[in-house]
Amino acid sequence: EIMYGGHITDPWDRRTNNAYLSVLINDGLFKGMSFGPGFISPDPKTMDYEGYVHYIETVLPPDAPTMFGLHANAEIGYLTNWTLSIFETMLSLGGGGGDAGGGGGASQVKETMLDLQKRLPENFQMIIIGDKAEPLLALESAPFVVVVLQECQRMNVLLTEIRKSLIDLDKGIKGQLNMSQGMEDLIRAITMNQWPGRNPFAQCYWEKNAWPSMKTLSSQFLDMLARVTQLEDWCEELVTPYSLWLPGLFNPTAYLTAVMQVTARRTGAPLDQMTTETHVTNLLNKEDATYYPENGAFVHGLYMEGARWPIGDEAGDVEILHGVPVAGNLVDGRLKELLPLLPLIYCRAVSVLPQWEPSAVGYLRRTVGIFECPVYTTSFRGHTYVFLATLKSVDPNSKWVLTGTAILMQTDF
Repeated sequence: EIMYGGHITDPWDRRTNNAYLSVLINDGLFKGMSFGPGFISPDPKTMDYEGYVHYIETVLPPDAPTMFGLHANAEIGYLTNWTLSIFETMLSLGGGGGDAGGGGGASQVKETMLDLQKRLPENFQMIIIGDKAEPLLALESAPFVVVVLQECQRMNVLLTEIRKSLIDLDKGIKGQLNMSQGMEDLIRAITMNQWPGRNPFAQCYWEKNAWPSMKTLSSQFLDMLARVTQLEDWCEELVTPYSLWLPGLFNPTAYLTAVMQVTARRTGAPLDQMTTETHVTNLLNKEDATYYPENGAFVHGLYMEGARWPIGDEAGDVEILHGVPVAGNLVDGRLKELLPLLPLIYCRAVSVLPQWEPSAVGYLRRTVGIFECPVYTTSFRGHTYVFLATLKSVDPNSKWVLTGTAILMQTDF
């Protein structure tokens, strides 16, 4: 583990490293183990060093995802991202800044700017919402009320920044203000259909005040409008939805913490000894959730990469878990179906067991039949890690580790 782990930076790296070691370095090396399709470990009794070298050079198949345990979709995703990166580089080299008062791209910038201004929602009235929230903060559901208040405040910061920068740009184009570097960067982002501020050197700050995302400007703006709609519905009576669009929050971890806080108050369990576990239900639409599950909450809008979750008859028998219908287990993904949408997920607060191992990514169960699946905000993964999901599996966990199976909170488009 030390010899092969020079680039381990978090527990997921360590798990991947150990999975490869356990799958590749074992007694099967001497018993005709298959490293990959068409590549069998030869009999060491009939092979010397030169023979091994010759065997590798002549028999080793071309590199392919399946040779590393990945699904064939991994190559499709890689090539897609590679192509998008090339075109994004071409667009950036083509410019996009300069005078937006005239020229080829001027009308596009003006049209986009006016369209964004027209569709931009008004800020949340925090005084009115605060008055509604005050009597609710003494109730059991107070942690959920705090979450929605924080989300509205953060959305107001973003909406204010967007509105101010668009107004300033409009004045700059009309000659009422001097064009600043921030305005130039905003013009460049609009021309490229890029969310302003994603370039780390840009001096416009939409990205700084938003959530992690890899979407284009048009896609992320629509995403923002959907988030505002959810918050508006939530603020109407400050009643927590039966199923929440978890990816629609700036801070999804805060909502999961609220689930644990409410459960801790209800059961008397110590909050610092609680965590969450996840169960995939057979409910496919948020409208199917018509009640609050025991010691937990329903969430929706999550995607799976590297595998999929069966639905309907394919999921098998339905099991009732604490009053919630759950079904299915991890299965291989379908070709060209890169990010299938998951059914509603039951996030349940539970007390930590002594055998669970605390780590930087949460409590590791190391339980047979349970795959500890990382949940990320974007396909970039890395620093966008949110929490650990527990998913039922009938296959060895090493299979899903090698396929890079993870849950994502949004697509890139």
